[in-house]
Amino acid sequence: MAKLLHIHRRTDSMSFTPKDFTVWIEIPVRDLDKAVEYYARVTGADLIPEEIGPNRTARFPTAAKGVAGHLYEGAPAPEGAGPTIHLMFDGPLETALERVWEAGGKVVSDPISIPDGRFAYTLDPDGNSIGLFEAA
Repeated sequence: MAKLLHIHRRTDSMSFTPKDFTVWIEIPVRDLDKAVEYYARVTGADLIPEEIGPNRTARFPTAAKGVAGHLYEGAPAPEGAGPTIHLMFDGPLETALERVWEAGGKVVSDPISIPDGRFAYTLDPDGNSIGLFEAA
């Protein structure tokens, strides 16, 4: 018998609106050293090696604490099947997309314009779905 999930709905007029809704991302990769090289090349950022618990990781650098993420050695979802994470990068979108191809990833969409900027969907060498976002 299937269990029913009870969803609590707020009845007051208050709404939870944090400064940043996403506070941490984790991208699983098969080979951390190769992935660090890939993401550094694509984004222009120097990832920061760290030991977190039993795991070797590489953190994406940020100017402020709170919103960040890291790469870790793990089992990625099948190509393009996991969630999509959107990342910032250095330079214009077209340049970042060229770097994706050069570094061994795939560009899987043309640039898409939205009110906040432009982005394109890519796949890293492990098949993770990564959007590259250029703010307006």
